[in-house]
Amino acid sequence: MSSILTNNSAMVALQTLRSINSNLASTQAEISTGKSVATAKDNSAVWAISKVMEADVKGFQSISDSLALGESTVAVAQNAAETISDLLTDIKGKIVNAQEANVDRAKIQADIDVLRDQISAVSGAAQFNGLNLLSNRENEAGTGTVEILSSLDRASNGTVGVSYIDVSKNDLGTEVTDYTTGTIIAAGSATTVSGNVAAAAGADLDGAGTAPTETLTIDSVEAGTAIQINISGSANLGSFDDSTRDVSYVARDGDTQEDMANALADAFNARVASSIEAGDIPQGTTIAAAVTVAASGAATITFTGSETTGEDFTLSAIETTDVTLGGGLEDLADIDVRTDEGADAALEDIEGLIQTAIDSAADFGSVRGRIETQAEFVLNLTDSLKSGIGSLVDADMEEASARLQALQVQQQLGVQALSIANSAPQQLLSLFRG
Repeated sequence: MSSILTNNSAMVALQTLRSINSNLASTQAEISTGKSVATAKDNSAVWAISKVMEADVKGFQSISDSLALGESTVAVAQNAAETISDLLTDIKGKIVNAQEANVDRAKIQADIDVLRDQISAVSGAAQFNGLNLLSNRENEAGTGTVEILSSLDRASNGTVGVSYIDVSKNDLGTEVTDYTTGTIIAAGSATTVSGNVAAAAGADLDGAGTAPTETLTIDSVEAGTAIQINISGSANLGSFDDSTRDVSYVARDGDTQEDMANALADAFNARVASSIEAGDIPQGTTIAAAVTVAASGAATITFTGSETTGEDFTLSAIETTDVTLGGGLEDLADIDVRTDEGADAALEDIEGLIQTAIDSAADFGSVRGRIETQAEFVLNLTDSLKSGIGSLVDADMEEASARLQALQVQQQLGVQALSIANSAPQQLLSLFRG
């Protein structure tokens, strides 16, 4: 049945043309934006995933900046530590020269003083953007470690966290510790004081056929807290006495109980060695200090006395808080080669100072390598995320180009089909001609 009121052919042709035009508009949008999913309307699930990934990319770009800043800061500290190590080696050469009796030790000492001042200048200038990793003299907790933002971690449930690379400061300053600013909170106490020191002060370590022992337990450490071990030897031990802080240590932020205990034990054993060399303690004595560390982290120093009767000595612990910290190379101030005794002592001291600088440079070098590795990983990860986003939302331009041409042909044919369908009612006029 033909009708001039309802043209079904035209309606079908119009619907087809509308569909073609809609597809053509979508294809043209893909070509103009370069994306197959440009808005949430195109594909809400894929669009949401891509936006989360884009946010992560932006975050990792900021992390790359943080790593670059951190690497530069550590590089400055590393180079400065290496320079200081070289300067200390030069000082060692001067000290070796001073071992001869027929040299001008005053001039050698003047050269050492100049090198010491240069070390102080290098350590003070080793800062990047206001941060100096060669200075760790603050008593505030947390100031001995610098955190460098290194990663953005997204869990499977969508929560986001961050990771850091911790860089420990290594003080290579030459400032001298000032004990006068501190407050003595424990002097010779035999019980735990403020949760820090438990010591048998005034304990008599005398020989009676077996080696006696006394202990000092350190169960917590705070920056600026000093522990000094005073020694009072018997007549049989000559001048083993010490109350001049030879056996002492001031904690820096980041130090553990084990660090402090080892430092005190090493200082005590060095005191024993120097006393043996001076003839104040007999050769082959059993006097020594050793450290054990509990699972809780508390460190105990065990002082072992002599097995020989009459070779007794007394120990007492003095704990001081809020001490003004000196530099890690403060012992440079004690180097004086103008006398035989000073030259001998300087040769022994310089080895420890050189090792301190070498350890510092090695630590910074290790951290710098880790930062570089992390920075490379973040760059590669960012590229991978960008590639993943592209595979989700980017348009296939070859396919879009071919589809555009096909739809343009379909559009032309659709227009012609609609024109033919619209002309069909005119054919009904022939039925009414006479």
